[in-house]
Amino acid sequence: MDVRFGPAGFGMEAKKALFKLKALGLNAVEIEFVYKVWMSNEEAKEIGDLAKKLDIMLSVHAPYYINLASKEKKKIELSKKRILESCEKASYLKARYVVFHPAYYGKLSKEKCYEIVKEAVEEMQEKIRNEGWKVKLALETTGRKSQFGTLDEILRLVKETKCSFCVDFAHIKARNNGTINYDEVFKKIRKFDHIHAHFSSIEYTEKGEKKHLPTKESELLELLTFIKKYNVSLTLINESPIAWKDSLKARKMWEKINER
Repeated sequence: MDVRFGPAGFGMEAKKALFKLKALGLNAVEIEFVYKVWMSNEEAKEIGDLAKKLDIMLSVHAPYYINLASKEKKKIELSKKRILESCEKASYLKARYVVFHPAYYGKLSKEKCYEIVKEAVEEMQEKIRNEGWKVKLALETTGRKSQFGTLDEILRLVKETKCSFCVDFAHIKARNNGTINYDEVFKKIRKFDHIHAHFSSIEYTEKGEKKHLPTKESELLELLTFIKKYNVSLTLINESPIAWKDSLKARKMWEKINER
């Protein structure tokens, strides 16, 4: 059972951040290409080598401007381009997972949207194989009802395409009007060797996710208790506005749970 904790984003110069993570006892970080893929291959390799030396697991979040089911073909091609650019950097970083929000339903039926996303994933996977990149596409469970990305949709893609996934517990909660059945979720994902996950508290409306919030201790304790109950290996990336602080809170709480 390998459970890792870390923030979304460095928040400072990358190498300095890695040493700070190590000093705090954190052992994961998600590199965020929010608006664009900004890192050179040379810089990515240096960061990846240092992270490996410090035993810090890296992952990458591709830019947010992605819609693999857009009605505009150009937007689909640009979306794939951004994801594949992220995959290239992830390869140099030695990061296994490239996380992204897949698509919006728009006026498509959910099944038609699924088929379009599946086709795009398979096309990108072929490119990844041809380039020899040792990375996995990790489609994220999404927080808005207008977005493709329920847990069942993502896990169906995993089964049919052999891609990977990122389970965002806060997004699931927001999408379901503030409720989440952890037993149901973990029964679906516990078979995987390692689970990549996101968490924070979250503000939502009837349409789903509105914004991430600082992580409430009660919500964090509930999640960690289920991670312990199902004995899963998992990386928990915190996406709150105070991600570093909340990641450290999670690590300390996890230690207390395991002392019982």
